[in-house]
Amino acid sequence: MDQLTLLIEILIFVGFSGLCSGLNVSLLALDLADLQRKAKLGNKAAKRVLPLRRNSHLTLAAILLVNVGAVSATSLVLEHEFNGLIAGIITTLLIVVFGEIFPQALLSKRALFYMSLATPLLKVMIFITYPIAKPLQLLLDRLFGAEQHQLQSRRELGIMISEHLGHQESELDEDEVEIIKGALQLSEKRVRDIMMPISDVYWLTPETVLTEAKVDELKATGYSRIPIFNKKLTQCYGVMLVKELIDVDFDEEHVVVGDLALYPSQLVGNMTALDTMFRKFIGAQTHLIPIEKEDSIVGIVTIEDLIEEILGHEIQDETDRRR
Repeated sequence: MDQLTLLIEILIFVGFSGLCSGLNVSLLALDLADLQRKAKLGNKAAKRVLPLRRNSHLTLAAILLVNVGAVSATSLVLEHEFNGLIAGIITTLLIVVFGEIFPQALLSKRALFYMSLATPLLKVMIFITYPIAKPLQLLLDRLFGAEQHQLQSRRELGIMISEHLGHQESELDEDEVEIIKGALQLSEKRVRDIMMPISDVYWLTPETVLTEAKVDELKATGYSRIPIFNKKLTQCYGVMLVKELIDVDFDEEHVVVGDLALYPSQLVGNMTALDTMFRKFIGAQTHLIPIEKEDSIVGIVTIEDLIEEILGHEIQDETDRRR
């Protein structure tokens, strides 16, 4: 065999071995759930590769069978030109360097791209090796079962989202990252962590008389909603909307808070998770909910407090700037 023919044959066999080795690593590097998400979003490469990744045992068997065949063919070709020891050394060096290390290092960097590019070739490999690859697939499926989808924990998701900060390829800006991270932490925080303690709450009793001076006091607080409690702070009668005092004539009669239309608000325990609080606000149809501990009202929380916790920033309105 002339040297040129030998060189061409070696290049072909080592090239096939390297391609199979790289595709093997690329196949296993692709996460099935990630591929499914990309395919749903219309990624053409993911759509092409997904069937091969779903039947990973069949694809893996086909790749390895062709790889072993290429390695064996390289060894046989070299054995005709050199003695067994030299042929073995040359084959080992060629396969390790050019059939394993280089292709695996290259193809693993852009696994989806190369797998998509090699999809037609992989289908040919599966077709050729099918009589052997299919029984191997059935055996592997029986022994190891289907691949289990691993879900990320809340903290892992938070770290993944944080990786978008400062990344040029990210579609998320800094504000979006902070909002998502804040939302992920809601279930880990309790309403006691963000409530306004009762010592700082402006509240009234049903017996409070709304004189002109009292109304001026209400206006000075800047609050649009005032909770109504009993003196022992064990019961909430509802929430009074300050805007509804506009139509009240304080000159003609003494108005008592209990005579006004109060909007009901249910009490919530101080250990309630913040994600649950959103459902509480929706169910109660109010923007203010009193917080209780051991049958005593210890503070209040507003929908604004929850939104601030997600945003990670305090929302200041006109009255906040005035105080």
